[in-house]
Amino acid sequence: MSDNVTTAKGPEVVFDVEGMTCASCALRIERVIGKQEGVEAAVVNYAGQEARVTLTPGTDVEQLRSAVDKIGYSISEITAGEERETPAQRYDAEVRYQGRNVILAALFTIPLMALSMLGPETLTSKVWQWALATPVVFVFGWQFHRIAAKRAKSLGANMDTLISIGTLAAYGFSVWATFTDQPVFFETAGMIVTLILLGRFFEAKAKGNASRAITKLLELGAKQARILRDGTETMVPIEDVRAGDHIVVKPGEKIPVDGVIQTGSTSLDESMLTGESLPVDKAVGDTVYGATINQQGRIVLEASRVGSDTALAQIVRLVEEAQASKAPVQRLADKISGIFVPIVIAIAVATFIGWLLATGEVATALRNGVAVLIIACPCALGLATPTAIMVGSGRGAQLGVLFKNAEVFERAKTIDTVIFDKTGTLTRGAMTLAAFETDVEDDLFLYLVGTAESASEHPIGKAVALGAEERDVDLGTPDEFTNLPGRGITATIQDMAVTVGKTKLMADLGMHISDRWLDLLEQYESNGHTAFVAGWNGEVHGVIAVADTLRPTAADTVAGLRDLGTDAVMITGDNQRTAEAIGAQVGISRILAEVLPGEKSAEVQRLQRAGHVVAFVGDGINDAPALTQADLGMAVGTGTDVAIESGDIVLMSGDPRLAELSLRLAGATFRTIKQNLFWAFAYNTAAIPLAIAGLLNPMVAAAAMAFSSVSVVTNSLRLRSYGG
Repeated sequence: MSDNVTTAKGPEVVFDVEGMTCASCALRIERVIGKQEGVEAAVVNYAGQEARVTLTPGTDVEQLRSAVDKIGYSISEITAGEERETPAQRYDAEVRYQGRNVILAALFTIPLMALSMLGPETLTSKVWQWALATPVVFVFGWQFHRIAAKRAKSLGANMDTLISIGTLAAYGFSVWATFTDQPVFFETAGMIVTLILLGRFFEAKAKGNASRAITKLLELGAKQARILRDGTETMVPIEDVRAGDHIVVKPGEKIPVDGVIQTGSTSLDESMLTGESLPVDKAVGDTVYGATINQQGRIVLEASRVGSDTALAQIVRLVEEAQASKAPVQRLADKISGIFVPIVIAIAVATFIGWLLATGEVATALRNGVAVLIIACPCALGLATPTAIMVGSGRGAQLGVLFKNAEVFERAKTIDTVIFDKTGTLTRGAMTLAAFETDVEDDLFLYLVGTAESASEHPIGKAVALGAEERDVDLGTPDEFTNLPGRGITATIQDMAVTVGKTKLMADLGMHISDRWLDLLEQYESNGHTAFVAGWNGEVHGVIAVADTLRPTAADTVAGLRDLGTDAVMITGDNQRTAEAIGAQVGISRILAEVLPGEKSAEVQRLQRAGHVVAFVGDGINDAPALTQADLGMAVGTGTDVAIESGDIVLMSGDPRLAELSLRLAGATFRTIKQNLFWAFAYNTAAIPLAIAGLLNPMVAAAAMAFSSVSVVTNSLRLRSYGG
């Protein structure tokens, strides 16, 4: 391999694709790329006009370009961070181009139609029609013939082939008929081109609207940042910001990059990340995210993630990947689109021959053959799935729900059970020391228990330590510390072995628990608190209760899932009494309690073996095995971990309503896909026989074909207003 050959540097390369006009184009490019050496997988997205190719390292990218060029298309590699046109911008350019074409074509076609319908068809009339039709067919319609010729060179065909053959057949026959006693079809050729150009104009406009989610996300980011260097504030382009830079953000300005506040406090509008409209308070040490809006104070932050590493960039990447992926239901449409064009050409030829033999009239045979060619263009079939996915995933991003691939839309419709990990989903996940009782001095008890828990990373341990400090107890540092996941902790403090945890742990260690503590435990737990005991010297000396407040929307979420016909299940490490008390508050009757972190995946499996199709909602860290095991994993991200690998859906805020919303939106998107595919199939199935039977004028066929594509995209666009 020569030194100047470009090779793949990573597992996935994204290409812009030029020249695609229908789904059969995308399928052909996909097949050709997939056959090249070093290509592990290839997905070509017609709606997004791009190809995502998984390559083995060192693969020659030039061979892919060459292979695609040979079949009449072109691809160009998109590098990370590169400034490039978004799909919406490309479609806007297409709208302008086709808009000019259709206006100019109409200026010739309108008088052409008038001549064909008014007065006798004399030689003079035929010549004038010929003159008016020629620029429409060969200038404004040149794009169809050019692409058809490219496909023919590589022994391929697509919808442009059908349009080109149809219009040239009508035009060529009319030239011959001008000098014979036969009717001409110049107006048919001209009107077909004009109507299809009009359809392309509306289709580009609709597809542009469908693809605006990415553009809107990219527009959210700041364009400049105010860097603080040597006490001087300097405005620089966002591309010049580096990790470690100190950035000043004033009230009303956008946070330019992800970072940590060094000076000041404020409240931020994080709705672009989470979908939540309420501002979030931030102070020194808190993390902030690019494109969120500073509402109050002046802050100085240290940049931690810039460019493609920011939360916003990861969101854009996830949405792009979801829009580029294919739902299983699309495979049928792809297969049909791939073989449809050659079959249609064969049917059109058979129709022409059949009518010619039956009637002996070349004009009638030609008209019906052309009608078959035009009406059968599989445009709507190719747009049915990708446009719905494009709009559905884009709308999800606006609402704080990220779908990681198109398969999710199909899988979500089968979910009958949603398991919520209690902490951080149904509850806020911020534990506080609610109560305690002891048979020794309060300060001594809090000192020993708080010091032991101060070494713990568990939210409950942190809550106990913080609660002790808030009660003016100065904590120490344990000499030794052992974490016993799901059971408790042990710590050595000034030669005293202190144990904090569940009663079972105390029993295993041979520590005595009096009835007083057992009764108090039951009392705390019946109030929905998480309660446990602490002891030393072989005796339990007190009970501690921590509380985690429920999220205000938890009960509404459970009720909403019930309306969907979906059961809600709560899984928690709490004991049964505490779990049931919390479950009763939110309306969940099915409780999986006292489940250790490592056992959550097994509980999901158990429900699956019982015949349930399970979604799991968790924080994506401790719950990763359960998220992976579930039929649908919903990872709570809150903007800090938008690329959680274990989840199929990322919920950008902790609001449990997003779990319900994601299922509803996925269901609505899949219904839209099915509607689109039904109408696309129904259209072709019903229209082709009509054209064969001679009941469909070619001009009506052209209008109907254009309308079918626009209607499919328009139906998908209804998802843009979902949930709002």
